[in-house]
Amino acid sequence: MGSHPPIPTRVVLLCGPSGSGKSVFAARSGLPVLCLDDFYKEGDDPTLPQVPGSPDIDWDSPASWDADVALAAIEELCRTGHTKVPVYSIATSSRTGRESLDIGRSPLFIAEGIFAADIVERCREIGVLADAICLRGRPSTTFRRRLLRDLREGRKSVAFLLRRGWRLMRAEREIVARQAALGAYPCGADEAWGRVAVAAAGRRDTARADVA
Repeated sequence: MGSHPPIPTRVVLLCGPSGSGKSVFAARSGLPVLCLDDFYKEGDDPTLPQVPGSPDIDWDSPASWDADVALAAIEELCRTGHTKVPVYSIATSSRTGRESLDIGRSPLFIAEGIFAADIVERCREIGVLADAICLRGRPSTTFRRRLLRDLREGRKSVAFLLRRGWRLMRAEREIVARQAALGAYPCGADEAWGRVAVAAAGRRDTARADVA
């Protein structure tokens, strides 16, 4: 692996099951936030995967997400402090526009989304990773939080949300295990706050220390 010149800004990748509290955590951190859910593919994309044995699109599969474009946005933010990001409507499964994200001279920002773990190694390879965290909790709590949010925001039909919620609750421990295997450190919110504080203090690539 070749060496990279120092980059002034680094990213904390924040993943976890849908409904685990990533968006609330990121908003409360006081750091700039890149929402990785805005990089979903659109509903008419022929490469979208389906839930086996169901007509539902599997929006929880990494194949429903554009990792390359998300990674490019992260790298541009780290190198320049600004980038253009899509505006995505989960209710209509479509990109409704683009907007500018400017983080100024912030030395750290959070990129949060259920697929953040899928780009841990790629962020490390380009020299921008500060840490990778997987928020975890009780599956039943995550189920309730996710369902209330999705109903409130009208993300999909009630029937779809119930099917998805039940499927995700049963798979939650496997989801966390997968994200941990990809390099994200699984922990609750209290421990996550401490890790973000360490990253903000300037220690590089906390995630690597966990597997060293």
